Amino acid sequence: MSYTLTGRIQSRLVATLPPLLVALGIHRWWAIELVALMLVFGVALDICVYDRVLDYQPGWLAVPLGLLELGLIVLAIRMPVTWSSLGLYALGWVTAQICAHALFPRLRLEYAQSGGELERIGAFVAGAVAALTLAAVAGAVAVIPPTVHLHGVVQGPLLITHAQTLVGGTVRGGVVIRADHVTLKDVTVIGGEYGVNVEHAQHVMLDRVRLIRFKMDAVRALDAGLMVHRCSISTPATPLANGVLITYSMGRPMSMVEKCRIVGVREGVTTHSSMVDVVDNDVVGTTLHGISLSEMSMDTARGNHVEGARGVAILCMDHSMCDITHNTITGALVDGNQNPSRQGVAIESYFYAEAHLRHNTVVASPGGVKALDLGVFTE
Repeated sequence: MSYTLTGRIQSRLVATLPPLLVALGIHRWWAIELVALMLVFGVALDICVYDRVLDYQPGWLAVPLGLLELGLIVLAIRMPVTWSSLGLYALGWVTAQICAHALFPRLRLEYAQSGGELERIGAFVAGAVAALTLAAVAGAVAVIPPTVHLHGVVQGPLLITHAQTLVGGTVRGGVVIRADHVTLKDVTVIGGEYGVNVEHAQHVMLDRVRLIRFKMDAVRALDAGLMVHRCSISTPATPLANGVLITYSMGRPMSMVEKCRIVGVREGVTTHSSMVDVVDNDVVGTTLHGISLSEMSMDTARGNHVEGARGVAILCMDHSMCDITHNTITGALVDGNQNPSRQGVAIESYFYAEAHLRHNTVVASPGGVKALDLGVFTE
């Protein structure tokens, strides 16, 4: 199809209406920012590149152009890319294809001949989308939590009771979060009963947080929804200390533990009665379980590397439903006792748990893959 510049911009703006309504409906800053970036980059490319280079745009070109725009958005967006953000972008891309190839030509028979221009109604809707996006961005910016930059060492425990972004610095004695929409970024936490303790809160982000010398759990989330991204957990103060514990959070939005390195703790990542994605983490040298998905949880363990776990590397237990895919388990170690469930097991389904296995790699782990006490595996 041969678009005019006006046709490109009008078609793009009108097709962005569904993802914009979704972003406004869920009322999350990341969603509004994503839709705004989709429009900014899209219109900029329409004006500066597509209108100048593409006299004729075949249908198949939508795929590489969509990937180009996605790449620009990934570089520009201020938060880690998640499946939710990719899904919202995919909604916008699919909507644009349906509108361009089916809806617009059906509603206006001259759509192709007029280069994608949508006449008065289309122009009105396009203007409304642009105005609504600007209003949404302005409203979101007005309520963005304040950013606090820490310098040097702060003596904790540090209690956070209102939305904010905390950047940099070192906190001794732990951080307690009891508010929604809190972000810790590039913070080092030393000591504390819990390194970071999140209670009764959601939309909490821990981004590149380093935790050492904690006594119980490096990160503990109780009735909470949070994202732990690129954390570093090591050097616990006691042999009973764990890495990330997310517990009794089934009523909160799904949590995620992603791209963390967790070394030398009792349990690397643990869930109880929660919904958690455990993705692309390195878990090394645990003494009880590498990753434990337990107590009626609904979890995913995907793309993790679990090395040198004593007893069990990845455990699904106690009526939980677990999707365990594309993980690599190396060198699971036999525990000293005679418990058959702790004989260097790579992946274990235990006590009425149901674990879905696909494309996992197990190396030098003598216990292999086991289902015990009415636990089952599915493929």
